[in-house]
Amino acid sequence: MSGIRPTGFLHLGNYFGALRNYVRMQDEYECYFMVADLHSLTTHPDTKELKGHVHRVLAENIASGLDPDKAALFCQSHVRETSELYLYLNMLAYKGELEKTPTFKDKVRLQPDNVNAGLLTYPVLMAADILLHRAALVPVGKDQEQHLEIARTYANRFNHRYGDVFPEPQAFNFGQALVKVPSLDGAGKMSKSENQNATLYLADSDDLIRKKVMKAKTDSGPTEPNSVKPDYIENIFLLMNLVSEKDVIEKFESDFNNCVIRYGDMKKQLAEDMVKFIAPIREKAESIRTDEKYLKEVMEKGAEKARKSANATMEKVREHMGLVY
Repeated sequence: MSGIRPTGFLHLGNYFGALRNYVRMQDEYECYFMVADLHSLTTHPDTKELKGHVHRVLAENIASGLDPDKAALFCQSHVRETSELYLYLNMLAYKGELEKTPTFKDKVRLQPDNVNAGLLTYPVLMAADILLHRAALVPVGKDQEQHLEIARTYANRFNHRYGDVFPEPQAFNFGQALVKVPSLDGAGKMSKSENQNATLYLADSDDLIRKKVMKAKTDSGPTEPNSVKPDYIENIFLLMNLVSEKDVIEKFESDFNNCVIRYGDMKKQLAEDMVKFIAPIREKAESIRTDEKYLKEVMEKGAEKARKSANATMEKVREHMGLVY
């Protein structure tokens, strides 16, 4: 089980950190992937553009390879049981521990005039999303591992108080290191909302991709053979490793080690390889996004699967809590 908030545009980091694994998982596991529209309300209370954002995220998920016939691809607010479990888990969550969550502290710093209760209890809602399907595996990035730890805490608290209902969810990445895709300026990772000129979005045009890549930070090159790469150069090689052919990467590695690398040529090559990779996803997503009838069918089908799973869980929850009179 996993989800993506419909805030900002999906980018290369979302693809390699999450979507690529979703696509692999759908062939081997029973999967629930959602557009987290309720989560977005904690920071984006204005909903005028929410429908368009939800449609775009759904379209980009499908264009990246998710099959609505294999996985449950649904909208969070369409599964009403989420709110019920969220309420029950809030009774097991304590104000002091929620206030210490790093993401809460960050959000308070970023939006001091909108510190709402939903922001404080964001990890509780995230736990409800996961536990509602009794999910054992959660494909998340490194920045979400603490939220997953909180979900395990609530699962254990519930089980201890009321009896065993929930498994302990674990982070999952097919046994590989979790991917963090660096921004083009070498300052942190790609972001849906911050640092937009250094982030490659799945909706970027070919020309915009080229412009962004050509602005990536470089220097005059190494002066001694087999030098250690500076972080920002290592980042360009990392990006190239995601989308370029093996022989192309080996050529530039050799050029770097022999102090003859031309970063302009390297960035041109990376730009074209990025265009080749992103363009088909963008074009497919655009054709899906404009087909509202199809997207409505996808959401209805996904919600039906998710509600069936959620209802089975909530029957157990109510029974164990003693709420069946």
